Amino acid sequence: MLVTVGALLPIVDPLGGAPIYLAATAGLTPEEQRTMAKAVAVNSFLLLAASVLIGAYVLDFFGLSIPAVQIGGGLVVCAIAWSLLNSPSSTAGLAGKPAAAADLGQRAFYPLTMPLTVGPGSISVALTLGAMQEHGVRALIVPALGHLLGVVIVAVAVYLCYRFADRILRRLGPTGTSVVIRLTAFILLCIGVQICWNGIHALLASSFPGAVR
Repeated sequence: MLVTVGALLPIVDPLGGAPIYLAATAGLTPEEQRTMAKAVAVNSFLLLAASVLIGAYVLDFFGLSIPAVQIGGGLVVCAIAWSLLNSPSSTAGLAGKPAAAADLGQRAFYPLTMPLTVGPGSISVALTLGAMQEHGVRALIVPALGHLLGVVIVAVAVYLCYRFADRILRRLGPTGTSVVIRLTAFILLCIGVQICWNGIHALLASSFPGAVR
């Protein structure tokens, strides 16, 4: 459990994602933002739990590798971060027009849950945790329960940070909030580039083991 929390929480980083969440839900009412925070937390739990328990099998079924997931996910992260950096208003970003109730569930999953909260980095870590399990019924069940409990803790942290994102940023004021959102978007762009490079480097290293270090 502690290994799962220690590995996933710094990468998911719900506190650092709070400004992005607030910018992405700027067109919603406070009640809708609270509903969205709960939906993102639930989606994060389901996505991370699935990645830990069956993610490796799904990748094998489709013939996909973790580096391919990193490159594809990193490109999506870069695109979203770039749109936030170039939005006319710091709170415009992904918010756009106020969404209908039917659209909230879609926005809660994409892009708020994936890739902004649970991105390719955290999915890769979850896949690695799941692949480390040993054979045998007891050796599978006990670690799986520990992983699930750790994922629950991460999801609760996501909910709390997103639920109170407005209070976290309220003391900064409009100018301070704008600066924090822009800075966080730039960091998110850098993270996307790093994730892409990790995937590219892994593919090159597997194709040319003697030339890439």
